[in-house]
Amino acid sequence: MDKRTLVMNMDLKEAHVNRIQQALPNWRIVANKELEEVRDDLKEAEIILHWKKAIEPIVLAENKRLKWVQTWSAGIDNLPLIKLQQHNVLVTSANGVHAYPISETIFALILGLTRKIHTYVRQQQEKKWYHARLKQEIHHKTIGIIGVGAIGLETAKIAKAFGMKVLGVRHSGKPTDYVDQMYKPEQLDQVLSQSDFVVITLPLTDATRNMFTATQFKRMKDSAILINIGRGAIVNEGDLLQALQQNEIAGAGLDVFASEPLPANSPLWEMENVIVTPHTAGSTEHYDERVIDEIFLPNLQHYLKGEIPTVNLVNFEKGY
Repeated sequence: MDKRTLVMNMDLKEAHVNRIQQALPNWRIVANKELEEVRDDLKEAEIILHWKKAIEPIVLAENKRLKWVQTWSAGIDNLPLIKLQQHNVLVTSANGVHAYPISETIFALILGLTRKIHTYVRQQQEKKWYHARLKQEIHHKTIGIIGVGAIGLETAKIAKAFGMKVLGVRHSGKPTDYVDQMYKPEQLDQVLSQSDFVVITLPLTDATRNMFTATQFKRMKDSAILINIGRGAIVNEGDLLQALQQNEIAGAGLDVFASEPLPANSPLWEMENVIVTPHTAGSTEHYDERVIDEIFLPNLQHYLKGEIPTVNLVNFEKGY
């Protein structure tokens, strides 16, 4: 094939495809097709939008032209990072496009649990009129945000509208707006012991895997609520179940799990103090346009000049 090729592995609106085509007028743009139809194109692709597990053996074994992968998710733990690094392939993530929808989900889970909305929905199905011992407020409480990136920062901003004290954890420990006190990961216990709500917004890396075990839950208040919208493997699920069953913590709002879909036999489905959502916290009507407008197209301008993309460039050593 003479033309440089871009393959997109998702079904984008025609307007989005046209914008990409306009930015690459001399390129061959291959839009969403069945794997067998696009097999030859994958072997020639210089840029791939959205990595799928099914394309891995084709691309890594037979493609000698691939230079750049733009993922359609913030998390990259499902990518073969070591192999892509060995092939000198640049990877940019969709980190940042989730700040609004995920921060909204975080507070939906917090408010759902504290104001017992999930309990009342169940009672509505039974036509049951019962107070359910509702008493909690979130105003002026303390929220600990574990991972203050774009999502964590937006969450902190919203928390201030409730007059909350905001504690943050980030690798650098560098202060930022809306966070009253910032800590480093090795100071996590100090945050857990103070927080009424603990929100995990971290990526999954070697450093964050099993970051929350029985030890961390024992550090938390017995009235505290855990929210996890990061990755399921950051939390030891067995230890979390035990902490919930033994009332070491008061509840949990969970969008991510060690195994997805969450198995039907998981006790989490039936627990009164747990809200389960199916890894949808980042879903939004504006998802595709944000990835394209805020990440891919700005990076493409650099790439076409022979420069390294700068927005969300993955650091292979750090794993994010």
